[in-house]
Amino acid sequence: MDSRMLPSRFTQTNVGDMFIVRNAGNIVPHSSCCGINDMVTTEPAALELACIHNHIRHVIVCGHSDCKAMNLLYAMRNNINNAEGTPLQKWMKKHGGMSVEKFNDFENNGGKPLTFQAETPQRYFLAQIDPKNKFSIIDKFSQIHCLQQLQNIASHEFLKEKLEHNDVRLHAMWFDIYTGDLYLFSRTKQTFVEVNQDNYFHLLHDADSWVYPTVV
Repeated sequence: MDSRMLPSRFTQTNVGDMFIVRNAGNIVPHSSCCGINDMVTTEPAALELACIHNHIRHVIVCGHSDCKAMNLLYAMRNNINNAEGTPLQKWMKKHGGMSVEKFNDFENNGGKPLTFQAETPQRYFLAQIDPKNKFSIIDKFSQIHCLQQLQNIASHEFLKEKLEHNDVRLHAMWFDIYTGDLYLFSRTKQTFVEVNQDNYFHLLHDADSWVYPTVV
């Protein structure tokens, strides 16, 4: 929801091309946080509206540099289980815990590639976070958080059949506000790759022809 983010501009799309949902921290709550006793939030409802009722095939989670919500979650990472706080603090604590766990794995393993569940529990992909060490630690955290949202999306039962048959595909995008560079996560290169003329056709092919490692 950062006012510096203009998705239609950096994706060069027109009116009617995209459903856009904006919130603090580009969060999609995991299905475990949307049970009978939990309040259903806008994000899963928007996914159902787009993918089930309007047959949208590509879902993109877009994070960005210098994210104030990520700064807050990073600052609270050692106190994530304390439910008290302001509305923003409560939102980030409730739905940011899995991202914090992934980030801790990243730090504890010396920055080695992380494993994320893909569209089904039987599929996964690896992610090297900022292998060239271009970004700050909080921006690295932001990229990990962005990828975690794909796993959160895949947890929702109403998408299960479409995800299993590749009728819905999940993508992670990340925008550097200061340089204007746009990155798309490539599952074949296992990292965020800058979208430019040199990489365009690779990324287009990558988005439509994934080959996943499968748990056996």
